[in-house]
Amino acid sequence: MAAFVFHPGYYADLYGHVLQVEKFRKTYERLLAAGVPEDAFLRPEEAKDEDILRVHTTEYLADMRSGNHTYRTRPSELPLSPEIVRWTFLAVGGTVLAAREALARGLALNLSGGFHHAFPDCAEGFCYFNDLAVAVRALQADGSISRATVIDCDLHQGNGTAIIFKSDDSVFTFSIHQENIYPPKQRSDLDAGLSDLTGDRDYMEVIENHVPRILDVHRPEIVLYQAGADPYGNDQLGTLKLSKEGLRRRDDFILAECRRRGIPVAGTLGGGYAKNPEDTVDIHVQTAMAFREARI
Repeated sequence: MAAFVFHPGYYADLYGHVLQVEKFRKTYERLLAAGVPEDAFLRPEEAKDEDILRVHTTEYLADMRSGNHTYRTRPSELPLSPEIVRWTFLAVGGTVLAAREALARGLALNLSGGFHHAFPDCAEGFCYFNDLAVAVRALQADGSISRATVIDCDLHQGNGTAIIFKSDDSVFTFSIHQENIYPPKQRSDLDAGLSDLTGDRDYMEVIENHVPRILDVHRPEIVLYQAGADPYGNDQLGTLKLSKEGLRRRDDFILAECRRRGIPVAGTLGGGYAKNPEDTVDIHVQTAMAFREARI
């Protein structure tokens, strides 16, 4: 059975910011109401400095630890309050925990994380530390894995992840995203930039064409899956036109292809900025249920 990772500290008061931080708690509460038992949820600790420093610079980590808002932290477009710093360290620790649980159980999902815009020496786009990269490097450092694949299905390209793993043959990065929006694009191992108004059918055609081949050729020992909710048709930050049903098909397909090959999957919820915040929660809940219902 899949493990879920959640902490009440996945929260910060952002005063009406487009980033809907309350979605993490609401997703957790909805899962409990749907019958997911309390013991299915694991509580993470804050990420360790030694794990973060495999990806990020000493100077940048020092800014975060001190709450010092510098040129390295400002591109986050978020304040650097104690709440946000704590949430960041907890969420990164949560993705590391989810990755370790995925190796043990087959499937695990962090109900936060997916900070794929963060670069080694600076923040960007609501992301302070790149938890996907930190988790991969933590598993590699202790010998748990040698090869990993990042499948990033957020609305926005995983530009920070692409830079971090550039020229690293041990980690394959795949990003499927809307092309003509933020961020300025970096080069992943494979990028699928989608045109405006792309809907369910064309989106799934790209997923079905690429994901099985990536898994067969790269043969990862774990997949880090960024299950963004923001390709949804009523998201505020993009103009893709996926339905909730289409996003569930995406999740089911990716999980099935990984499990068919015996590849563990650690997921993160990533972005989601729907005009109606409850739509974002709906999508995150169905992603969690896809993990729970997937055959291991």
